[in-house]
Amino acid sequence: MSPTASSTPGSAMTATDPAPLAEGPPAAGSPTGARTPAAGRGLGGPAVALLRNRRARAGLVLIALVALFCFAGPLFYRTDQVTVHLDLAELPPGGGHPLGTDANGYDVLGRLMAGGRSSLELGFAVAVATTVVGTLYGAFSGYVGGVTDSLMMRVVDTFLAVPGLVLLLIMVSMFSPSLGGIILLLSLLSWLSPARLVRGEVLTLRTREFVQAARMMGGTGPRVVLRHLVPNAAGVVIVSATFTVADSILMLSTLSFLGLGLPPPNADWGTMLTGGLDFLYDGYWWLVYPPAALLVLTVVAFNLLGDALHDALDVRLKRT
Repeated sequence: MSPTASSTPGSAMTATDPAPLAEGPPAAGSPTGARTPAAGRGLGGPAVALLRNRRARAGLVLIALVALFCFAGPLFYRTDQVTVHLDLAELPPGGGHPLGTDANGYDVLGRLMAGGRSSLELGFAVAVATTVVGTLYGAFSGYVGGVTDSLMMRVVDTFLAVPGLVLLLIMVSMFSPSLGGIILLLSLLSWLSPARLVRGEVLTLRTREFVQAARMMGGTGPRVVLRHLVPNAAGVVIVSATFTVADSILMLSTLSFLGLGLPPPNADWGTMLTGGLDFLYDGYWWLVYPPAALLVLTVVAFNLLGDALHDALDVRLKRT
């Protein structure tokens, strides 16, 4: 017997035989082969998937253009949006007024910039406030569970049962409307949906292994919620915030259309639409079509971005 041979009777392998794993590539159904597709998973991260999405690119470009128009435009095209000039009222486009003037003598192009700035500031402020409040409320409710969760969700259900627009109209009519006041009122009515979304996400995450490990390592409830649960629910939060911006801009336009928007000399696109409709049939198209076009483009842009973010951040959809 060779010195290198196995001395165990019935052995089918010697020390000089090649290893069985070297005979060929791993089978397609083996664990080793199952990890092969994951090697390229890093190429399609959420940011890359977002940039590859045509809707996302279109939405980002439109949002950037509108933001530049509203915030950088007044630096190059300066107009007086405070003083009323009745001698310049209802001038057609041309001369020193590319989009004409309105019934109070305000330059329409400058008015569009000022109105868009108010609309965007309100939309982003409401989105930030509702995201913070709704995320913390929903995450705490889902993490605690039990009776506390049921009571907290009944509060949300009670507010959701009341028509939001009707309640908003009542509250705005009771107080003098201002940009800060409308932001506060919209925030009080808009945090409910993010809270329910985050609560549902936390209910599925709190039983995961990393949450159990954080608890076993001595992590307190607030630390587990803020360091582990909320970051893993960021996809739902970001998508919800994007749609909240669009909804808030539309809600401000609705209030302005009903005469409960920002008081003069403040401007927003809804107020411009309301004032321009009275002159539309007299041929003053520049008082209606420009603010309507900017309003539609802005809302569509945020909706496109929200849909694209949902596709990029939804891991379940990506796996499907």
